[in-house]
Amino acid sequence: MASSAQSGGTSGGPAVPTVQRGIVKMVLSGCAIIVRGQPRGGPPPERQINLSNIRAGNLARRAAATQPDAKDTPDEAWAFPAREFLRKKLIGKEVCFTIENKTPQGREYGMIYLGKDTNGENIAESLVAEGLATRREGMRANNPEQNRLSECEEQAKAAKKGMWSEGNGSHTIRDLKYTIENPRHFVDSHHQKPVNAIIEHVRDGSVVRALLLPDYYLVTVMLSGIKCPTFRREADGSETPEPFAAEAKFFTESRLLQRDVQIILESCHNQNILGTILHPNGNITELLLKEGFARCVDWSIAVYTRGAEKLRAAERFAKERRLRIWRDYVAPTANLDQKDKQFVAKVMQVLNADAIVVKLNSGDYKTIHLSSIRPPRLEGENTQDKNKKLRPLYDIPYMFEAREFLRKKLIGKKGMHSMTSCRTCHFGGLRMSLSAFPIFPDIPYTPKYPGKVNVTVDYIRPASPATETVPAFSERTCATVTIGGINIAEALVSKGLATVIRYRQDDDQRSSHYDELLAAEARAIKNGKGLHSKKEVPIHRVADISGDTQKAKQFLPFLQRAGRSEAVVEYVFSGSRLKLYLPKETCLITFLLAGIECPRGARNLPGLVQEGEPFSEEATLFTKELVLQREVEVEVESMDKAGNFIGWLHIDSANLSVLLVEHALSKVHFTAERSSYYKSLLSAEEAAKQKKEKVWAHYEEQPVEEVVPVLEEKERSASYKPVFVTEITDDLHFYVQDVETGTQLEKLMENMRNDIASHPPVEGSYAPRRGEFCIAKFVDGEWYRARVEKVESPAKVHVFYIDYGNREILPSTRLGTLPPAFSTRVLPAQATEYAFAFIQVPQDEDARTDAVDSVVRDIQNTQCLLNVEHLSAGCPHVTLQFADSKGDVGLGLVKEGLVMVEVRKEKQFQKVITEYLNAQESAKSARLNLWRYGDFRADDADEFGYSR
Repeated sequence: MASSAQSGGTSGGPAVPTVQRGIVKMVLSGCAIIVRGQPRGGPPPERQINLSNIRAGNLARRAAATQPDAKDTPDEAWAFPAREFLRKKLIGKEVCFTIENKTPQGREYGMIYLGKDTNGENIAESLVAEGLATRREGMRANNPEQNRLSECEEQAKAAKKGMWSEGNGSHTIRDLKYTIENPRHFVDSHHQKPVNAIIEHVRDGSVVRALLLPDYYLVTVMLSGIKCPTFRREADGSETPEPFAAEAKFFTESRLLQRDVQIILESCHNQNILGTILHPNGNITELLLKEGFARCVDWSIAVYTRGAEKLRAAERFAKERRLRIWRDYVAPTANLDQKDKQFVAKVMQVLNADAIVVKLNSGDYKTIHLSSIRPPRLEGENTQDKNKKLRPLYDIPYMFEAREFLRKKLIGKKGMHSMTSCRTCHFGGLRMSLSAFPIFPDIPYTPKYPGKVNVTVDYIRPASPATETVPAFSERTCATVTIGGINIAEALVSKGLATVIRYRQDDDQRSSHYDELLAAEARAIKNGKGLHSKKEVPIHRVADISGDTQKAKQFLPFLQRAGRSEAVVEYVFSGSRLKLYLPKETCLITFLLAGIECPRGARNLPGLVQEGEPFSEEATLFTKELVLQREVEVEVESMDKAGNFIGWLHIDSANLSVLLVEHALSKVHFTAERSSYYKSLLSAEEAAKQKKEKVWAHYEEQPVEEVVPVLEEKERSASYKPVFVTEITDDLHFYVQDVETGTQLEKLMENMRNDIASHPPVEGSYAPRRGEFCIAKFVDGEWYRARVEKVESPAKVHVFYIDYGNREILPSTRLGTLPPAFSTRVLPAQATEYAFAFIQVPQDEDARTDAVDSVVRDIQNTQCLLNVEHLSAGCPHVTLQFADSKGDVGLGLVKEGLVMVEVRKEKQFQKVITEYLNAQESAKSARLNLWRYGDFRADDADEFGYSR
């Protein structure tokens, strides 16, 4: 019953009614309330108390749905003000009461006092005194209580309060609206602004009936984003509560029932409104979750306007503590160690649109599936030709786009390693310069690709056996993978290249960022991206000419003439045998590395297994880690009888054949003698022999005769020094770094970044000024030394990277003050500008572009030898030589007919000038490039923009 009972009076005197106490749960009308006791192990008992001796107006009632002829009953005059008077005075307060009469039907009548004893305010008297209730008709004032009621009524009449005021009280009758014709329009019209309301009824913990003010709409409100246990209605009409349904209902009732609240109307579901109820003491939605009375629901959490992540965090709080409905909860990763739940790994391969292979710090490989997303798939049974072998990557719509998105985002493009490169490439959709990755050829080649990702394991999907319709699946590790703070699965879904898996509501094996995935999919659908596009599905007609000798013969001359071709390594069969995809030619080829003899791997032959040669697996792994699914350049020289192409593969200006030899995983083959890479191969092999490792572990050095070099007398001063070319400009100037100071730059950059990480600059605090040195944040997220060249606006600041020679336009928010410890006084700017001596740069734009492209292809990201020939007003003019062949780069441009000779009269240059002029005559005779139409330098020289 409602609280404990207390007796009053003395023995032998008149009987005194028992005083009882309780908390007011609800005001039914101006003369009836419901009181409850204190909860002990569950919802407390409650009882209805009707006020004795008075009468207040009846509130409106809606006609029963089972009686179609019945009509709604409106409020009686002053009924609602009487209810409101009691609601504001009593809800949630402690009262005491005495029972004076109990009818045979069980209705109880008595007196109610505010407070812990009968000395408190008499509620009946207060109602009558305010003119909100009357004494019951026929009641005689034969005791003090009835006398006081009579006096209160007379005073109210005299003061014309309430129902005793002038008029009939029609203004106190509410125009209740039980239905809304257009709920969607009704919700949208409020623009998610808080609406004042009174909670009239609590159906369960997450569903209430609310009276919206001031227009008196009586609506059902379902709390957005959550669901509490409910009361299941049985066939006989009774209700069976689900576990914790009664507790959840009491939790909401005790805080919201008949309280003044504000509701944010967020969406609608049939006639029910989805919303968030705001109370001065907190947000009931989040409280229910945090106390373990509710769970998040996917179908409505998207409309929750105060941040779905808050709801997930509250639910996670209850799960971790196993509160109430989560008492038996076991986390999907409960059996994993912390180091297996979150780790950093390097992406080695993209298997398909939802799976990658990563390399752990331990050196082990692990397959990771992206949580809660589904890759593109074939729809329908007859979409694929049964006579044609299915190639999922190319035949399933958008599978290739999805794979390429992940490959470029996680594995990256060429140039992302320890070499310096200031040309631009695209990474994950961003155009970026590669000057951030310094290399110096005297340092061992150690690629540093941007494949480091953060992996958070969400759940382990157990292995499942095959059925008639579903193939067998092995155990899967499903995780959220991020790089640079970007959730890869979310990015994939937002591009329309994957869809989100829908789960049962009680299925907790899902992504920890499931709501973000759903939001990303909604955006992709709205914008018609990828799989959701109404445009024609992209078709990839990729010809596989691997092993097709006839097609390979037809294709060979084309590849030979093409020189270096772009390719993507799709598969690595062994250290020197790969499958390549040529994007421009849209074909697949098998490619063999030229010039080397790589250990042969194991083979499965009919009837036996042929074991691999020593170090074959190491060579295969080396090639995989270096080039698998990366963008490379290939030079095709020939093909074998099986239709496999043979040639050279370059990864970021490094020759893979040379790298394998350098790491003692291959030997130089005699066929390399006719190649321009022969010297590099021999040098790498000699160094590997000296180390006596791997394939050279048993090498015995043979004595060689000493050869005394004969120095030729030189006519001009030639003092070549090793440099590294970092940037080629559009006017054929170039920037180089001095190899000797390369290690100093690397050390300075490392220390500077550590210092910035400890004391990061405040975004937007730096005001750039022209000519000032600063630090600039490149698109790779790293900081570099730079100089401000021009300030157009805070959003457009032109900077020059002083150590690499490339330029960029950045917002001032990505700039900061250069710490003094890393100024140019500590280490001067490392990028020095030079121009080619003895040549004229074409003034025609197309011709100049051809020359620049040739230079980029030949010396970009490579070590060269530089000799200063003469000085000029702009920058020193120099000759460059290839480091390996000692060939003159400028002379090579003349031989190709890409530039013309600048004739100088200095005596010391005459020998060089003569050589350049002879090369120019040869190019002219062969009608190469500039000379394709003969010697144009006669009468129409000015028209073509050249001077003789």
